[in-house]
Amino acid sequence: MRAIMSAPATAQVSLLRSRLEQLQGRRLDAPVLPVPPALADLLPGRGLRPGQAYTVAPSGSLLLALLARPSREGSWCAVVGMPELGAEAAEQLGVDLNRLVLIPDPGPRWLAVTATVADVLPVVAVRPGGRVSAGETARLSARLREKGTVLLVQGVWPQAEASLAVDTAEWSGVGDGYGFLRRRAMTVSVTSRRWAAPRRGRMLLPDDTGGLTAAPPQPERMRAVG
Repeated sequence: MRAIMSAPATAQVSLLRSRLEQLQGRRLDAPVLPVPPALADLLPGRGLRPGQAYTVAPSGSLLLALLARPSREGSWCAVVGMPELGAEAAEQLGVDLNRLVLIPDPGPRWLAVTATVADVLPVVAVRPGGRVSAGETARLSARLREKGTVLLVQGVWPQAEASLAVDTAEWSGVGDGYGFLRRRAMTVSVTSRRWAAPRRGRMLLPDDTGGLTAAPPQPERMRAVG
């Protein structure tokens, strides 16, 4: 204990961090699954940590944007319990359909299905079909850590690594009463147990190419003088 107390402050922080990492079962700077840069700026570790769960707002577009880069870079993904989420929409948002498994209706055993899929695929998205007990949550969380699987939950999930919410969303592209809606600007806010205040970012989803990018700065409004 004397050695710890007499060490420089930086050494104490490093030692404490090492012990926390051992308790959590993963290094805080361990490799993460990639996400679009606009989302990376908001997430702990700038990506999706293997072995962790994330809660995602009920936005199919945001969920697919999180799956897009991992699937394109070789990670198999599964979507459980979301019958309205189709392959065409996934492809438009950049998901590699060759690495996507859709299980639209898992039935009442949705949790068992999710756990089974999490054993073999590195990224699993699920919309819970009912409440989950503390024991069930703990068992699935342990399995995620053991297998290094990322869980994306459209709903409530205890002890999530981070929670992604969508605030205001505005479509654009229609001019003078005609045209097509092409772009949607939205504000995504991320809360995490790793920091005190939410992080927010304004982004386009979809942008002109159908993907997710940071939104350009909004022009300042002119103030009337006189």
